[in-house]
Amino acid sequence: MSGMTAPSKKKMMLFGGRAYPELAAEVADCMGIDPAPAALYDFANGEIMVRFLESVRGCDAFVLQSHTAPINQWIMEQLIMVDALKRASAKRITVVMPFFGYARQDKKSRGREPISARLVADLFAAAGADRLMAVDLHTAQIQGFFDGPVDHLFALPILAGYLESKLNVKNVTVVAPDAGRVRVCERWTDRMGTPLAIIHKRRDPDVANQVKVFEVVGEVAGRTCILVDDMIDTGGTIAKAADALFEQGAERVIVAATHGVLSGPAVDILKNSRITEVVITNTLPVAQENRFDKLTVLSIAPLLARAINEVFSDGSVTSLFDGQS
Repeated sequence: MSGMTAPSKKKMMLFGGRAYPELAAEVADCMGIDPAPAALYDFANGEIMVRFLESVRGCDAFVLQSHTAPINQWIMEQLIMVDALKRASAKRITVVMPFFGYARQDKKSRGREPISARLVADLFAAAGADRLMAVDLHTAQIQGFFDGPVDHLFALPILAGYLESKLNVKNVTVVAPDAGRVRVCERWTDRMGTPLAIIHKRRDPDVANQVKVFEVVGEVAGRTCILVDDMIDTGGTIAKAADALFEQGAERVIVAATHGVLSGPAVDILKNSRITEVVITNTLPVAQENRFDKLTVLSIAPLLARAINEVFSDGSVTSLFDGQS
């Protein structure tokens, strides 16, 4: 009809928060685009202000923020970014959180406790998010906390690919540091064709971050053990798990984890442990003072870029992991 404009082509825009602009820039670079310009700043009382500097009407928006310390500030900033996009008529808003803050609080362990992971998902839904994207959630059930699509990405191809290139896989045992990691470790053994061992442990219910390690179940003597976990926080759990493996005759222990939280004494604990190498991804920023000789940081940016492209083009995110599950 005359006088009517043709429908505009779908437009993708990537927005990065202030928590980790380097990762947003790296993802944008992998995609051949620039992060969308925005003004983000704090008022004197700590309130956060967000203003996008170009039109977002009708765009397919991807809001990338790493939930690093101070975690509450960066979650709030991402929520405000989503609200600003919704009110400016973005067509679809995907929240990209490489590390899902509060993911460890995914159930009530005892009475009168919150399920904070569910609350975080609800907050993003209330802000106007249509879709969530995260890497290696602490538990898969978190996908059900959000009433909409959740793209659950896996760092396994990146971590395992790196280790396969340097190790004799025939002498490797993949080790789950607790029963909760067994399913994840089975994916590793399926890919690498290695045996699986499990460390049976029990947390001290009265002391946070305290773990009592018990026994190793599986073949570890004389072998290279890859301890697989979703995150390293204070490092205490993983160091005790490594000690248990050495006590059972492991030749060397390599730690592979997606998220390097590295709180408090983590760097000193890992540096001074008998662990040969700690391999993580850059889902969270690793400060220069937290880098040490044993630490290897692999980039998650190409994976995030491919997943964002699949979502934007209505392709298949699952296809990125075919043969990995």
